[in-house]
Amino acid sequence: MSRINRRIVYVALLLTAGAVAQPQDVSAQVRERVAGSITTSEGGKAAGSAAGAAGPRGAAGRAAVVKQDAEGNVQGGSGGAVVTQQGAAGRAGRFQKNADGSFQREGAAAGGTAAGGRAATTGSVSGDGQGGVAGGRRSAVQGAAGGQYQGETDYATGEGVQHSNTASTASGASTQGTVSAQQGSGISRNRVCYNAAGEQVDCPN
Repeated sequence: MSRINRRIVYVALLLTAGAVAQPQDVSAQVRERVAGSITTSEGGKAAGSAAGAAGPRGAAGRAAVVKQDAEGNVQGGSGGAVVTQQGAAGRAGRFQKNADGSFQREGAAAGGTAAGGRAATTGSVSGDGQGGVAGGRRSAVQGAAGGQYQGETDYATGEGVQHSNTASTASGASTQGTVSAQQGSGISRNRVCYNAAGEQVDCPN
């Protein structure tokens, strides 16, 4: 196996370990990086890079690639992962920007701690090249002590922004909320709270 192929395999193994950190964040004793670019047979260009590190505090890796065709359309993606004694996390995303000005972008990230907490989020946004934009995000958090949070946000040109969320404590008390904002209509909010017995109560300020 050639030296460059060994490096690529090494970095790929690190990326499968699990999230986002700079390779130097793990006090690396071993560090590798590869990068390159080519001109495609269709007249476009492509480039990519990958880096990985491993040390006594854990391992981390990241990679990215981007490609542009002869018409000016660009697409790419990136990802990263880190594993330490305290936990692990990762992210990945991709995008496309077209010659007509339209675009799409989406990504996700997740992580967890050794104590049992974890979180995840996904998001996307797109544009039609004429000024219209729409997107959304979904997030969830689980605390190591049992608390939870979930939130959703959606937005679009001409339709405003809508957000909803729920949160609960380890004891069972919870709250639910919504927020809506539209141009010309202002902002509306609603919040409902419950105690551990499931009874509706006044929400704290």
